[in-house]
Amino acid sequence: MTRRLLIIDVGSNGLDVAMRAKRAGWELRWWDKARKDGSPRRAGEGIIAKITDYESVWRRWVEWADLIWLPDNTHYMDRLEPYREDGYPIFGGTPASTDLELDREIGQAAMKRYGIKTIPTRAFNDHKAAMAFVLKNPEYLVSKPSGEADKAMSYVAHDAADLTYMLDRWSKNPKYVEAARSEGFILQEKKSGTEMAVGGFYGPGGWSKWFVESFEHKKLMNGDQGPNTGEMGTLVRLVRKSKLAEQILLPITPLLKKLDYVGYVDNNAIIDDAGQPWPLEWTMRDGWPLRHNIESLLTNEDPAQWMLDLVVGKDTLQAVDGRVSVSVVVAIPDFPYSHVTAKELCGIPIYGATDREHVHLSEAMMVEAPVLIDGQVMMAPTYATAGDYVLIVTGTGDTITGARRSAYAAVEKIRIPNSPFFRTDIGRTKRLIDGIPRIQKHGYATGLAY
Repeated sequence: MTRRLLIIDVGSNGLDVAMRAKRAGWELRWWDKARKDGSPRRAGEGIIAKITDYESVWRRWVEWADLIWLPDNTHYMDRLEPYREDGYPIFGGTPASTDLELDREIGQAAMKRYGIKTIPTRAFNDHKAAMAFVLKNPEYLVSKPSGEADKAMSYVAHDAADLTYMLDRWSKNPKYVEAARSEGFILQEKKSGTEMAVGGFYGPGGWSKWFVESFEHKKLMNGDQGPNTGEMGTLVRLVRKSKLAEQILLPITPLLKKLDYVGYVDNNAIIDDAGQPWPLEWTMRDGWPLRHNIESLLTNEDPAQWMLDLVVGKDTLQAVDGRVSVSVVVAIPDFPYSHVTAKELCGIPIYGATDREHVHLSEAMMVEAPVLIDGQVMMAPTYATAGDYVLIVTGTGDTITGARRSAYAAVEKIRIPNSPFFRTDIGRTKRLIDGIPRIQKHGYATGLAY
């Protein structure tokens, strides 16, 4: 019997899972929210059947679907909630679970309420007030925006002068001033240690048996230099037992049950040299490219059936305990500033991206382009760019080195005629080489090795 998957997306994240589900026999429909300028997102054109009429999502396709998957939690939560309450098979956030992530105060309060030790935090809606606070409390050096405020307001300062300058700079930008007024932001004490995240999938049957331990690489360039991009690659493994999960993830179980939550839950922390984890924030949705890492580690043949099973209370996730995955984001200029420069980035051929095991397309489409076939240049269907965040490559292995070797061997086979770039040090930065052994002394990331 044909199963039907509806993806309600906001940023072209769902293409890879859609393609894999289609190959597994699912019938697909994909709604991908328009860009901020109102233009349609072109990712998936020629590959997946896309919905172009927004109202038809609610008139027709929600009723049609056997599974509704939300790759993000920033839109449509309120409109979907009545369907969820009526028992529709939805894998993804709720308005209340979204607040745990987007409203920093609510997220921090939830940690405290369930006995999770937290970093001292203060909430603000005004940059000038925050500046005055930092001058009296110079240990507060981390700024994080709430809601959908610009992620440029996420900043870790070296010292009080550094953060004071940034707060003053933001106070002169009308966009940031309005974001602070309407959404708010928090300042946190800066903790030293090794950053590590842990997550898991939760549904009516409780937690999946697999926990997801990960180490993110948010900066644009090697050595953790340059601007924050969201994520340039991730080191991940699936484990059955995780000390960090026991400390900062499982305590929230009663709240997830109360919210009838179904989906992925993640919390990242700074683990100090005494072994104390200091959780930073909740992620109540799939992470990117984290979800691609997870896909590379699952041994399930069907990439969507386990999600449907989770919705009805069954855990059918299959994986190899402790196996390592490394993901590498491949982008093109002007990433991460293409939304500012508005450069046309659609239609550039992507050669060598047919490796289904390692390559996960994101902002990609199908076009007719020059292709070399038996030594002759011919026009033929080929993948092409549909934005600047083009694809993710994953590699797996029993060790970090093995996973890196697998990933970067696959990256080298991809060619894009527009100066594609990627970090070459995912999984092997100094902070991880030094930090992983330090936290392993305290029982974290046990068995993870180079």
